[in-house]
Amino acid sequence: MRYSKDVLSPGWQRADKPVSVETTVRVGLVVEDPRSGFCGAIVRWENGLVVLEDRKGARRSFPFGPGFWLEGQPVSLVPPRRSRPAAATHTASGSRIGEVGPAKVAAASRIYVEGRHDAELVEKIWGADLRHEGVVVEFLGGIDDLPTIVTRFGPGEGRRLGVLVDHLVAGTKETRIVQQVSSAHVLVTGHPFIDIWQAVRPERVGLAAWPSVPRSLDWKHGISAALGRPARSQADIASTWQWILSRVRDWRDLDPALPREVERLIDFVTT
Repeated sequence: MRYSKDVLSPGWQRADKPVSVETTVRVGLVVEDPRSGFCGAIVRWENGLVVLEDRKGARRSFPFGPGFWLEGQPVSLVPPRRSRPAAATHTASGSRIGEVGPAKVAAASRIYVEGRHDAELVEKIWGADLRHEGVVVEFLGGIDDLPTIVTRFGPGEGRRLGVLVDHLVAGTKETRIVQQVSSAHVLVTGHPFIDIWQAVRPERVGLAAWPSVPRSLDWKHGISAALGRPARSQADIASTWQWILSRVRDWRDLDPALPREVERLIDFVTT
């Protein structure tokens, strides 16, 4: 026969031609770009380019993909595959992560905090723990009416209430209000900070310490200014808080006074 194979069969154009082998780049791997004749060792890769350096120290960049030669064979250079991060073993609060179970119906017990920012910080650090227990956190918008709120809630056996109060120190308005609440099924505790913002370690936001703000100036506006952030509107203040919150990774970024009291409340309402 004149022809040993069917020249019209699929793939005849690639017959007997070498196939590029996919090769993962690594520092020191010597390859050649046959189109330019440049040959060198891989020194780095970034933004879709691989950088080669020849024996004279000259460097050139080439796009990833086919067209290279390695030890006389065509190769297609590809970046290293990103390894999957190790699965988390602990929640942001430091609790060990257990097996995922079915969703729970919300428990009758509750935890109340003063404001939205308090609730958002508690959710970020203890949200996984609270969902595991089926405990809902609600914010009050202040505690001036706390005795009435507690009465309306109706605490009792199997229906406990925990309340986290800002700036709970001797002689303050907050302390006097809390003293009006008395029940075996209610635990009111708090932290010494003027606002929940102050519970974040100052070094997380680039401060050596939280600054003292004059009484003539709104505290959050003063803090926003100290952080070099705008404070002209409520939207500016909300943006500053979201920025602060984004700097918090887990319980270790908080002053110990806050985790201690939040965990007291969680233990109380889940016992």
